[in-house]
Amino acid sequence: MSTPQTPAPVPVEQSWDVEAFRAAVQGVLDDFLDEQEGRLAGLGPDAARLLAEARTALTGGKRLRAAFCWWGHRAVDPEVRDEPSLLRACAALELLQASALVHDDLMDASDTRRGRPATHKAFEGEHRAVGWPGNSEQYGAAAAILLGDLLLAWADELLRRCGLPADRVSRALEIFDLCRTEVIVGQFLDVSVQARGRADVDTAMTVLRYKSAKYSIERPLHVGAALAGADEATLEALSAFGLPLGEAFQLRDDLLGVFGDPSTTGKPAGDDLVEGKRTVLVALTLDRAQAPEAAELDAALGSALDDERVARLRALIDGTGARDEVEAMITALTSRAEAALDAGGFDPGAAAVLHSLAAAATQRKV
Repeated sequence: MSTPQTPAPVPVEQSWDVEAFRAAVQGVLDDFLDEQEGRLAGLGPDAARLLAEARTALTGGKRLRAAFCWWGHRAVDPEVRDEPSLLRACAALELLQASALVHDDLMDASDTRRGRPATHKAFEGEHRAVGWPGNSEQYGAAAAILLGDLLLAWADELLRRCGLPADRVSRALEIFDLCRTEVIVGQFLDVSVQARGRADVDTAMTVLRYKSAKYSIERPLHVGAALAGADEATLEALSAFGLPLGEAFQLRDDLLGVFGDPSTTGKPAGDDLVEGKRTVLVALTLDRAQAPEAAELDAALGSALDDERVARLRALIDGTGARDEVEAMITALTSRAEAALDAGGFDPGAAAVLHSLAAAATQRKV
């Protein structure tokens, strides 16, 4: 690696064609699904419906995980000698993300995703529309579980068959195995927290770290770097950047889950409150609120809320200073991540793009 330098942050749009990258990743996913469609052609219309929903789940999005995988590779080795194969490896992270979202929406009883029905609601609606016997909700839940599992299996398949050297793919798969374990156990921690109906700030941060932060940024960086032949010291240096940045990324998501504009996020107003999520923001609010306000918020979590009630709870959260404190946490975590990036000795061009991706991940509105 090169001597540590401090690259000036350059807007990612100026240093890298973001839209071209996203289109390339989408092309890989489309080609992969075309291949799967050929395999499943003999299974009839039900398999075709499952594949159609997979296409929907894999269309659009910021492709941040794929991007961090790509630039994790280029931070270690700036020369990409086999772009198609590296793109396939990066796209595997998007299959993992789609799997997690399909399952997450079901577990959170979330009706929408990116402004359209969540997978379980889409299949539930199909069952009801054709008048099949049985329970429509159960059918939708079963379909979502199976599609999420299929996407997870496909993520492993796409990375394993990406086309890069077998020894490097093997090392990347070891990291990918760990990543999937962390996501699944982190999700169970979250489910358990919701079931208990309480979580202090430390517990909420642990859930945040393992359910989202690590697989969103740190592990994609590691997969890309492993494919470039990175050693353990380099992976640790990437963790010093990627883990705090992933935590800041998820804290921003938690703020958007309460204060985001539905026309931008594609989710109802105060969606995290309606779903009863015990986030760091909620834990801080409950710690700081007076007893009556804390009891009001606690009772409201996980219940149907109209716009007026959401506005009231937003004001309550704001009044405790919890929102400002989460903003301060995001700033501090992002600063720590960027300092680690500057000290990591990575390729300066890649580091400049990673600085821009850090801003995109933590300053977003969706």
